[in-house]
Amino acid sequence: MTVLIVLTVVEIVVLIAGLAFFLWWIGSLLGRVATTLEAGDELVRRIVDDARAIRPGLRHVTGTGGRIAGALPLLYSFAELILRKVSPTPQRPRVATPASGRRRSRIHETVGYLPSRR
Repeated sequence: MTVLIVLTVVEIVVLIAGLAFFLWWIGSLLGRVATTLEAGDELVRRIVDDARAIRPGLRHVTGTGGRIAGALPLLYSFAELILRKVSPTPQRPRVATPASGRRRSRIHETVGYLPSRR
């Protein structure tokens, strides 16, 4: 009977020690999480401050984007008309004449660059 009582007491002590270790471990993890959340809270505050500064301009940007989106079909139809006018057809095979020769570079006059001649 005495051995049973001693083993029960030892088992209870081991259980309490295990629970104490577990609580200490959970406490240290929660401390690290709290530190990380504090750093994240400061970042969120800075983001909110930046968003407050951006919000008035955002309405203007959204309105401008809406006007541009409304004008796109009209611009697209103008582009199609221009393409029809300049595209070669059997009646008009050549529309534009390319510039003759190579374009002369002005790098020689502006910076004095002279390429090495081989």
